[in-house]
Amino acid sequence: MQRFTLSPRGLLACLITACLSQSVLAADAPVAPSAQTIASNAAVLKQLPFSDRTDFESISKGLIAPFKGQIKDASGKVIWDVQAYDFLAKDQAPESVNPSLWRLAQLNAHAGLFEVSPKLYQVRGLDLANMTIIEGDDGLIIIDPLTMAETAKAALDLYYANRPHKPVVAVIYSHTHVDHFGGVRGVIDEADVKAGKVKVFAPAGFMEHVMSENVMAGNAMSRRAQYQFGSLLPRGENGQVDAGLGKSSPTGGTVTLIPPTDLIAKELETRTIAGIQFEFQLTPGTEAPAEMNMYLPELKALCMAENATQMMHNVLTPRGAQVRDAKAWSQYLDDSLARYGDKADVLFAQHNWPTWGGERIRTFLADQRDMYAFLNDRTLHLLNQGLTPQEIADTITKLPGSLDQKWYTRGYYGSLSFNTRAVYQRYMGFYDGNPANLNPLPPVDTAKRTVEAMGGGAAVLDKMRKAMASGDYRWAAQLGNQLLFAEPDNAEAHKAQAETLEQLGYQSENATWRNMYLTGAMELRNGVPPHAGTSVSVDMVRAMSPEMFFDYLAVRLDSDKAVNHDLTLNWTFEDLQKDFNLTLRNGVLTHRAGLNPAADASVSLSKDTLEKISLKQLDFPTAMQKGLIKLQGNGKKLGELMGSLDTFGPQFNIVTP
Repeated sequence: MQRFTLSPRGLLACLITACLSQSVLAADAPVAPSAQTIASNAAVLKQLPFSDRTDFESISKGLIAPFKGQIKDASGKVIWDVQAYDFLAKDQAPESVNPSLWRLAQLNAHAGLFEVSPKLYQVRGLDLANMTIIEGDDGLIIIDPLTMAETAKAALDLYYANRPHKPVVAVIYSHTHVDHFGGVRGVIDEADVKAGKVKVFAPAGFMEHVMSENVMAGNAMSRRAQYQFGSLLPRGENGQVDAGLGKSSPTGGTVTLIPPTDLIAKELETRTIAGIQFEFQLTPGTEAPAEMNMYLPELKALCMAENATQMMHNVLTPRGAQVRDAKAWSQYLDDSLARYGDKADVLFAQHNWPTWGGERIRTFLADQRDMYAFLNDRTLHLLNQGLTPQEIADTITKLPGSLDQKWYTRGYYGSLSFNTRAVYQRYMGFYDGNPANLNPLPPVDTAKRTVEAMGGGAAVLDKMRKAMASGDYRWAAQLGNQLLFAEPDNAEAHKAQAETLEQLGYQSENATWRNMYLTGAMELRNGVPPHAGTSVSVDMVRAMSPEMFFDYLAVRLDSDKAVNHDLTLNWTFEDLQKDFNLTLRNGVLTHRAGLNPAADASVSLSKDTLEKISLKQLDFPTAMQKGLIKLQGNGKKLGELMGSLDTFGPQFNIVTP
């Protein structure tokens, strides 16, 4: 079964670089949990209120039709398989999974169509996110049409199989991450949008952030997302059990995008859609740079988008992103509590399950508010005392007061350790203030000298084995990392480090940490999976503006190759009636609007031709032969520019140099 997927969370950058669809390597068997891991996981059962079964009642509430099948793409390849998680049916957590994480994984395994309240339905468990369906007067309103067109269509088909068949008249994108818009063509036709039959709503800045948030670092984010979501791991007790916000993301499928027709631009804005009144609350800079909550007065229902889920979220996602503002996040949550806390009968989000009842909703919002405020304020408190990021992470080991015992503040997706370091980074940057860390040696040089100073590879391996035997896995992993970077061909180091990472993964309450540990272990045992094919989202490429295309060329430019090839090129997009000029100078590529009369050459083409080139459906020479590109002036200069561009390798090493 395919286990490699398009970047699951907000990873929208597979535009010019290749995305992959990759099979898992045949893996050596992982080790069994150690005695220390078994004891660590057993202790969790005494630390948390496992007797509280409220969430198991909530996850099943309103079930209309379960979903137990598979979803396939047009070629017949399975891209979603609910049955892959049947192993979670065991009541007792296996020794290789943290019991708290096992509990969450069981909850997230509930897939099907649910009635949240009259007129308000959710399809959960058919993708990483939820699809919310609201029955309006003259049609359906869909909030967040999932990641892939195939899963979105399956979700709508499940609804239609159990509810009256009304047309979709509106789609709402709650925010800019791909699992909340990528399946849109599975539920509506763009022709209907252009004809005015269907409206598409989104927060202000949606398209700009969709196209820019992750594009420039997209290749690296795609690779790191494999680790975060465990997309390469087999599903099972020794592999991937969950992704925190849901089971995973579809392994393949078609990412789509239809630009919004209506933007919500005011901080608070009211719209009536299909006879249903919506009060939109913009929350920029929280879980996404453009995001909005929604309150539906008639239904007394509050949608918190992804700002308040059933767990601690990421202030900085491990796959990479701009650091989020935990303080603003907490303030927006308080605004929602103050504005809607006394009005809402149900709170739902675009992940996990709803919360019913006014008192529970108010407590939930207040606890989530307090959690993000604590992350921000306590980190600042400690950094102002001179503590470094790692010292802060090791100091803040639990949330204060009753927050530590609430299931919906547990670190299943975000974590205290990662989030406190992210807050430090937001305010202080990556430098910890110690001059010794101003200009440290790179990892390989550091590792070689460290291993030599410790008496050589055999001595380090011996120390590592002793640390493992005592259950000191964090230290063992640090030793193993130094040894691997000093001696990357050391087979015993590969084996020992894989075993260490597996134990850390087995103990982790955080789904993404487990996935990252176990993916690292898998690659140490079997190597990095090779590149196998490409899959580029056509809609994403079409949504790129010429300015973004040029910005990305600047990222791809190898300045060492380009430094002696200064040039100026004019670009005219005939269909857009827009002109630009590019300047390559000192190995740096910049662009501005308008033509440069002193340009070395001029290129005329359509945006459609540029899109075909970006999608590798066409190349420059062929386009010129067909007359799709007109070149005037010194054509060698265009060749010099193209010859200075790199194509990024998508499968770079992570756990080895």
